[in-house]
Amino acid sequence: MKPVIFAALLSLTATPAIAQSPAPQSAPARTPDVIYVPTPPEVVSAMLDLAELKDGDVLYDLGSGDGRIPVAAVKRNRVKATGIDIDPERIAEARANAKAQGVSDKVTFKQDDIFTTDFSDASVVTLYLLDSLNEKLRPRLMRLKPGTRIVSHAFRMGDWEPEAERDIDGRRVYLWRVPAR
Repeated sequence: MKPVIFAALLSLTATPAIAQSPAPQSAPARTPDVIYVPTPPEVVSAMLDLAELKDGDVLYDLGSGDGRIPVAAVKRNRVKATGIDIDPERIAEARANAKAQGVSDKVTFKQDDIFTTDFSDASVVTLYLLDSLNEKLRPRLMRLKPGTRIVSHAFRMGDWEPEAERDIDGRRVYLWRVPAR
């Protein structure tokens, strides 16, 4: 009877992949501040245009979701692009998207808190958060090197007036540059 039990147990452990799930990612350090809403491709393109993305730039997408902005950036220019998101599901999705687009070796995704992680080497920062979160990030953004471009989809930065803004089919995109000290 032992061989039958062993065979039954063996067949349970040899179940196809549909019954098995990948190892879980680490849980978010805290609840995400916003729900994930993807930026439409035409807005991603407009954001990178408004940022005047060029070869050699260092781009950070804060709250990167599925990674579409960093992926588009590395497909478009020779840049160092990093997406930062607190949600491990979004990071897994972003990495899968980068792999599907053939750029996983050119882009980095980090599960981290945008309010504490280091992005001090940025020359471009992209955001799709909320006015209140942009304002909360503003002191850190203002410490970036002068000339760093900050582009936000839909949300402003309090009383800091944008240098430029564009309308893309009813969606707003804003640009600020870190001023000289």
